[in-house]
Amino acid sequence: MKQVEVQIMGQLYTLACPAGGEDALREAVTQVDAAMCRIRDAGKVKARDRIAVLAALNIAYDAAHRDPALAFRNSSFGAAEGEHAHAESLAPDTERRLRELVNRIDAALADDRLL
Repeated sequence: MKQVEVQIMGQLYTLACPAGGEDALREAVTQVDAAMCRIRDAGKVKARDRIAVLAALNIAYDAAHRDPALAFRNSSFGAAEGEHAHAESLAPDTERRLRELVNRIDAALADDRLL
């Protein structure tokens, strides 16, 4: 494995990368950095860990819509404290499950003082 140094939202990370995978890794880092910076710059969320979770949800949502077999349905997730950012509405059960997931993530992150 090759070690690659990257920067996400101003912080340096050293990541392991398989031979020949450096370009794909850098492309993924660019996507994650852009998503996190957009959320941070919107000014609604300040905590880096929460920004990372929201960016991951947005990236997963976008990927799912490129591959319908992975689709979550109806809406993307935004930086509005666990609410979806677009006008489309989620199915009631999906919205409830998403809120439960965000609450569980918040609880886990609150317990970890190192993040």
